[in-house]
Amino acid sequence: MPARLILNADDFGLTLGVNRAIAELHTAGVLTSTTLMATGPAFQDAVQIALAHPKLGVGCHVVLTDGTPVSHPESIPTLLGADGKSFRPSLLDFLQALLRGAINPDDIVREALAQVQKLQRAGIDVTHLDSHKHTHLFPTVTRALLHVAERTSVGAIRNPFEQAWSLNLPLPLGPRTLLRRLQIKLLSPLESRFKAHPQLRSAQSLSSPILTTDATIAISATGNLTPATLAQFLHALPPTGTFELVCHPGYNDRDLDHIRTSLRAAREIERRALLTELPRFLASFPSSETAAPTAAPELINFGNLGIPGHQRAHGHFTPATGYESVL
Repeated sequence: MPARLILNADDFGLTLGVNRAIAELHTAGVLTSTTLMATGPAFQDAVQIALAHPKLGVGCHVVLTDGTPVSHPESIPTLLGADGKSFRPSLLDFLQALLRGAINPDDIVREALAQVQKLQRAGIDVTHLDSHKHTHLFPTVTRALLHVAERTSVGAIRNPFEQAWSLNLPLPLGPRTLLRRLQIKLLSPLESRFKAHPQLRSAQSLSSPILTTDATIAISATGNLTPATLAQFLHALPPTGTFELVCHPGYNDRDLDHIRTSLRAAREIERRALLTELPRFLASFPSSETAAPTAAPELINFGNLGIPGHQRAHGHFTPATGYESVL
């Protein structure tokens, strides 16, 4: 069985330009999946795009830092920053509070549930969960998201850890890439704790509650996913296994000028990289009619995994409506 590859764009709903890029890339056949921000400024536009493109897998990009909550602020006080209305402004602030024990896990569950159910009430079949700035690297957040996934019929979650074969590629190492690689390596001991959660099984399983991939690639190249970099990741992909490639495509337009993000020009570079390099990579494999030692990876989304994937393929999957009482 050849490798399976999920091409997932984060930040769906952030701006109209990000949404447009995601729609265009999916239509071009070079993007299979995305994760939608429940309080993104362009949420409604993203919902319309998602409903018009049923083969685009749509997950929930759970935001716990640098954003606004769906829940009433009084119901999630330990997640909020100094203004008492929005989340803490940075991942470092969030992590410091988490390590101090200042964040109540019940508040994470409550807010993640509200975000997932907002998508479901809009008619989205939520295929998986991931988190803004990868906050579910940390076990407290992972447990909360798995709890919510089980209770909202969401069958998969991002594996937020990058493997050595991907981390050690000879990429152009600017200051941002060096820092990100260092951060990923420092956090790598948490991977065993992530995989030890009893709800999790590999994407090959058919019977576990929550599925995940064998690894995620290109997290280390966030902000530096150029055509050359993307080509390196694709050609290093193992011949078997299920993998997610994380990207952040978009248009660097006026809407993005009003958003707090470190990814601006990089979004257009990633968009162009996907359009040029993925078709080139797939064309490098022999045709399926000839016997070959390796085959092109199968492009899928998280909704294709496991029993729910089989049910979706045969029209037997009934997604949650978002109105279920689950807590």
